[in-house]
Amino acid sequence: MANVIVAGGLGILGRGVVAELAARGHKVAVVDFANGAIEGAEVIGGCDLADEAAVSAAYAKADKALGGIDGLVNVAGGFVWELVDGGSLDSWDRMYRMNVRTAIASSRAVLPYLKAGSAIVNVGAAAVAAPGAGMAPYTASKAGVAALTESLAEELREKGIRVNAVLPTIIDTPVNRADMPDADTSSWVKPSSAAKVIAFLLSQEAASITGVGIKLSLAG
Repeated sequence: MANVIVAGGLGILGRGVVAELAARGHKVAVVDFANGAIEGAEVIGGCDLADEAAVSAAYAKADKALGGIDGLVNVAGGFVWELVDGGSLDSWDRMYRMNVRTAIASSRAVLPYLKAGSAIVNVGAAAVAAPGAGMAPYTASKAGVAALTESLAEELREKGIRVNAVLPTIIDTPVNRADMPDADTSSWVKPSSAAKVIAFLLSQEAASITGVGIKLSLAG
């Protein structure tokens, strides 16, 4: 059994991760800007995950509530589709803050609590490999998450702390279905499926895996 923080755990994917970890017998603390309740987890709401001081304070509370921290899942993030021509630089700043800065602040805040055998799992994006029109602000920020994952994995390798990422294509959520009503959803990744991969990467079954981004996609 491990003690795990899920940063941004009140969203659709975050709730799937919490459910999977709780089902495996892990103790979970959710840290999120939103407030709310979720079965199987202690919730610490009202935390701006891009604010390093706020995250550090929240993780101290999580450490006390859980009795230690063994793992971290960085789920918090956001998305925007916007063309460069006619778009706004503010969108680039917003994507950086929501996707990269949150992951960095979260990872920095958890490091004092981790030990050999601990793991961090980030959520990147498969679209980084081939960004389409309108995807530049989002994929640029997710490329930053990929760089963080690989670099931090090397930094922590000698301490026995692993850092990996999952790279979903499109996650099957109500928002995505509403935004793409005519899309073929047969190959979309279910939150519960992504959660299983994340739980695996946190586990000792993945002890030999670090610095890796795993693409998540279902065969259509």
